[in-house]
Amino acid sequence: MKKPNLLFIFADQWRREAVGFMKKEPVITPNFDAFSNEAAIFEKAYSSCPLCSPNRATILTGKNPISHGVITNCKPGLENIFLKESEVTIGDILKTNRYKTGYIGKWHLDEPEKKDDNLPLSGAKDWDAFTPPGPKRHGFDFWYSYGADDNHLSPHYWMDSHEMININKWSVEHETDIALDFIDKNKEDNFALFLSWNPPHTPLDLIPQKYVDMYKDVKVEKRENVILKDIVDHPKTITPFSLDEAGYLESVKKYYAAITGIDEHFGKIIDYLKMNNLFENTIIIVTSDHGEMLCSHGLWSKHVWFEEAVSVPFMLSHGERYKNKKITTPLSGADIAPTILSLLDLSIPHEMEGVDLSPTLKGEKVDNIAISACYTGNPKVLNNLKEKGLDTLAYGWRAAIDEKYTYVYFNDYSGNDIPKEFLYDNTKDEYQLNPIPITDKTKYLKEHLMTWGEKHNDPFIKITV
Repeated sequence: MKKPNLLFIFADQWRREAVGFMKKEPVITPNFDAFSNEAAIFEKAYSSCPLCSPNRATILTGKNPISHGVITNCKPGLENIFLKESEVTIGDILKTNRYKTGYIGKWHLDEPEKKDDNLPLSGAKDWDAFTPPGPKRHGFDFWYSYGADDNHLSPHYWMDSHEMININKWSVEHETDIALDFIDKNKEDNFALFLSWNPPHTPLDLIPQKYVDMYKDVKVEKRENVILKDIVDHPKTITPFSLDEAGYLESVKKYYAAITGIDEHFGKIIDYLKMNNLFENTIIIVTSDHGEMLCSHGLWSKHVWFEEAVSVPFMLSHGERYKNKKITTPLSGADIAPTILSLLDLSIPHEMEGVDLSPTLKGEKVDNIAISACYTGNPKVLNNLKEKGLDTLAYGWRAAIDEKYTYVYFNDYSGNDIPKEFLYDNTKDEYQLNPIPITDKTKYLKEHLMTWGEKHNDPFIKITV
């Protein structure tokens, strides 16, 4: 019997509730809505670190950022922040097991190439990088990718040479075309394709107008926790700005428009799989690397423990096997690789730290608490901590999340403040506006987090509240 194919699709900065079938935000997603009836929906899926590079590395390795070392984005000004060749990824394992492997779209797991005033041969600028063929590609043979670049309407890519491929088309549309071509060429074999769409990642102005126009008459309400004055990101690396309500609603509609765009192209892929009799034997996963705050709690972007940033959509189908399943067991980025390997009947390396959640698809109970964490990655902040003789890994935040609560332990990036802890009852306080006291009945989350930290040698747990 032919082994299942794998199609893993993940967008960037797409929060869990921003899809129509969740019935929380008025996002136009007919294809995702239809797919939700054919798939299992993990209703409590979380980013292991709500930042691009760390969670991407976690998804591929099944290891937490503190273990694989990609604790912040791969960007200029930092050394040794990239996915090491020595790490075993799901791509490596799939290749070893004779899958036709492919990676299309944003990678963001390599060091920026530009080190000085001179451009590298590839032409990569800023955070971007050409990842050459070899171990840094971690088992992905077909390669049509770039490092990190947000020119959604004029993207570029590299394949197996330094020659940059410039495209004058929305990145999602072009990458979908490349993905369909890859599947078509490999449909007689077992294929494993990772398709990484950058939208709805900012900038929100780089979206085809036809999707923006679809929201002209859509009523969008301001979330209860939105603050429009002195908006910052969580580590406070951007200059505070303010929006009026009209500006806020325009930004939200553009964010939704980008998701509507990826929905349309997802539909094209599903149609192709069904027309070519591939749908039944393909495990399809749709998710994202992290969410987007969009002014909730007066914050922009991600890198914070609130649901808008840390929760992600997670849909999984394999023909009709798991249709209409709703799973409330928490899932983190580290759980993805072991779960996929189990579904493919492949051995899970002992180095993987995540939990195999495939039994939940059969109705079995799996006890799991999702761990999410953020570390300091700003060069100025890092230097400040180092000058004080402090361990930079001991600052930031860690969170333990179960089906009801989010427990957060926050050690301010300045190195000056007393650590703080927060507990939110997400069943009664969906906007996380009112932290509650920690009691004997809820302290198990803190205990779990501290045990987790000890197991993974996290310096963070040495600082106690």
